[in-house]
Amino acid sequence: MVATAVYIVVPTVIAILYSIRKYRVSKWGVCTVNKSLQGKVFIVTGANSGIGKETVKGLIKRKARVIMACRNMNYAKAVVEEIRRSVTTGELIPMHLDLASFSSVRSFAEEVKSTFPQVHVLINNAGVYTNEIQRTEDGFESQLQINHLGHFLLTNLLLDQLKKSAPSRVVIVTSTLHETGVIDFENLNAEKGWPKNNTRAGYKNSKLANMYFCQELTKRSVGTDISVFAVCPGLCYTNLFKNMKWYHYIFALPVAFLYLRSAEQGCQTVLHCAISEDPNLESGLMYRDCEVYKSRHQFSPEIAEKLWEYSAKAVSL
Repeated sequence: MVATAVYIVVPTVIAILYSIRKYRVSKWGVCTVNKSLQGKVFIVTGANSGIGKETVKGLIKRKARVIMACRNMNYAKAVVEEIRRSVTTGELIPMHLDLASFSSVRSFAEEVKSTFPQVHVLINNAGVYTNEIQRTEDGFESQLQINHLGHFLLTNLLLDQLKKSAPSRVVIVTSTLHETGVIDFENLNAEKGWPKNNTRAGYKNSKLANMYFCQELTKRSVGTDISVFAVCPGLCYTNLFKNMKWYHYIFALPVAFLYLRSAEQGCQTVLHCAISEDPNLESGLMYRDCEVYKSRHQFSPEIAEKLWEYSAKAVSL
């Protein structure tokens, strides 16, 4: 009797879970733009893996010219060879960029400005997640610098190129985890450490900084024809999780089955905000599943301005 029940219950549960998964996938946005991007220059940070790599593939399939901003050039060149086995259109240009080093960011920006008269779209995709406090060579908490400050500096250094190329765009990859983030200027750089019961605090705070950066950059770009979009790609299996402990994966399995996306599925909203000509796209907003996402966080214009000032001072802009 027990065996019979098992034979009935187990397949039923699997079928139900599969149906739920299939339904969820059907609700994820897909970029349907198929126009040629020939002659357009894109920069994608963190382009050698995960969402960045899939974004690059999506762009060159549409004949774009893509600067692959990567920390590890050996990985970048290997990815170029991998992509070229299946996609022969577009142009791939790997260039070194280490967001954990402001010096590297400045060198990269100078090389871009001296080589490319125009940059049409900057996609700030690279990111890191860790539950331990780590410091960069510049003395900042790694998630704060790589996820926010490095991109803040890069974007500002390339603003003239973006203005020359207008209409142009900046796409900032963030996360819905920003909703529980905190901008505490007395502990933004983890001066006091993170709460013991909130190991993701640094990541959440950096993603909230991304959101404030999007909003303030939009305000400061009025009249320049530069559009700015924040994007949540959804929960995706990428190298972002490389610092997780093995037991975290065990607890995450049920959530992963229902919510986890591939990097290709995750990059769809990034592509949508980077290339879509949808008249409903509105600068300064956050997008998820190729639609506007209404954040539950209560944003403050005063914090946005103060964070900009903090960031400018931090990067010696």
